[in-house]
Amino acid sequence: MNYIGLSTLVALGLVLLTGVAGLMSFGQQAFVGVGAYTSAVLAVHYGASPWIGLAAGLALTGLIAVGLGVITVRLSGHYLPLSTIAWGISVYFLFGNLEMLNKHDGVGGLPPVAIAGWKLDTGRESYVLIWLVVLAALLAARNLLDSRSGRAVRALRFRATMAESFGIDTARLKLVIFLYAALLAGLSGWLYAHFTRYVSPGAFTVNMGIEYLFMAVVGGASQVWGAVIGASLLTLLKEWLKDILPTFFESSGNYEVIVFGLLMLPLLHRARDGLMPVLARLGRAGRRAPARVVTADPLPRRAGPAAGTPLLALAGVQKNFGGLAAVRALSFDMRAGEILGLIGPNGAGKSTAFNLVTGVLPSDAGEIRFCGGRIDALPARRIARLGIARTFQHVNLVGAMSVLENVAIGAHLRGAKGSVRAMLRLDRDEERRLLHEAAKQVERVGLTAHLNDASASLPLGQQRLVEIARALAADPVLLLLDEPAAGLRFQEKQALAALLRRLRSEGMSILLVEHDMDFVMGLVERLVVMDFGEKIAEGLPRDIQANAVVIEAYLGGIEEDAP
Repeated sequence: MNYIGLSTLVALGLVLLTGVAGLMSFGQQAFVGVGAYTSAVLAVHYGASPWIGLAAGLALTGLIAVGLGVITVRLSGHYLPLSTIAWGISVYFLFGNLEMLNKHDGVGGLPPVAIAGWKLDTGRESYVLIWLVVLAALLAARNLLDSRSGRAVRALRFRATMAESFGIDTARLKLVIFLYAALLAGLSGWLYAHFTRYVSPGAFTVNMGIEYLFMAVVGGASQVWGAVIGASLLTLLKEWLKDILPTFFESSGNYEVIVFGLLMLPLLHRARDGLMPVLARLGRAGRRAPARVVTADPLPRRAGPAAGTPLLALAGVQKNFGGLAAVRALSFDMRAGEILGLIGPNGAGKSTAFNLVTGVLPSDAGEIRFCGGRIDALPARRIARLGIARTFQHVNLVGAMSVLENVAIGAHLRGAKGSVRAMLRLDRDEERRLLHEAAKQVERVGLTAHLNDASASLPLGQQRLVEIARALAADPVLLLLDEPAAGLRFQEKQALAALLRRLRSEGMSILLVEHDMDFVMGLVERLVVMDFGEKIAEGLPRDIQANAVVIEAYLGGIEEDAP
């Protein structure tokens, strides 16, 4: 049971790092080794208390994790796992070749941990400490995921662009999760060192890194309690295989790793998300989660500019993709309290223009000003802080999260409590206020009945409404809507138009991209028309409807009959 607890700590870090944040690591065993060896050296060579070894081990683990994380978390694709494999191999050979670590013979004679004179020098006594630490770590991880920071972490894996657009510093957040996973591994190493009283490089091979990742994946790579299931199953299976495989193959070796790999294939075929989600579904069979009603004091509102004052101005904005000019010398402006339509045929550059305004893409030339200040050189998260929120042309929700949780991401910048406070449950008042705001915006778009439904379970039209609610939760000065009426039925479009008019009456400015001309013409005050990346017309809806250039862009012109 002690080894299960030690493995659970490492697997829990991988659940957060790999399963939730989407950063795969094969090198966690190296952090286990750093925590173990640091305390071992201090205790054996310098007579230091194990508690001093714990502080030093975590400090060194943290420093290494930050230094390594600054480099590795920016990598994508196969480069990240390859870099963690390289890190793990390097540390293994470092442990095995340093004289002060007694090379491959290891360091023995470590003292047991003592608490107020009580020495934990037996397996049963160590069991209490190990599992108290594991329980605390599990509760802290659960608290983290059930918080403002946790929603941001869950958005990292598939929706990083969306997360940045709502003010989340994704690079910093990835580093925080990488650090936390490393610290859990280092803590496991410290416990291991003083439980076994002996440390050697053989406990920190690349095979161990693979096994830890197997534990997280088998248990449920996005489930906190899946770390316990995965660690328990694979640790017990490993001990059993160690007894029977050498007899079967008539030689010793790490055959259990091969078996683990073979077992993973059918398991992940039948349960791609691991065992924990399957068990959870069985437990919820036939039951529907009750609606999560949240009551709290309202969040403070943002002070917006006076109606009619200059709000957004684009001057000569250009964006090229290779030799293609997606946006060419685009210029227009809008005033506070206005609904401005941005229309044009497919491929005209409208969504690219949105991405330029919100910082998702950098412009190649020109200026973009918001409330008088230039924003064309700012990243998306800083532009979001200024009061610009958006929806996306293609729905950009975290499908496994509930409608309420997705909308609460929009209110991220309206909170301030960080990860540590979330783990300690010191963010509850702010969390209630954020969820209350999210629930209010869900009600505004008419989806209260789906508050706790997974967003992926909703039809496309309702998912677009969830995106609008998420943008409203940010309390924006300027709301950018990219084809919000797509997929909506006639009555839903009428309700959406009424909502947008109400928002305008409350002082919100709206920049709207839409292909439904009936919806647009009855809603906007002015229109900007684009074609092939250029602005071809600007004016009142009735003038645009009669504009020959616009008609030709949409209809391709009218050929006259030959005489």
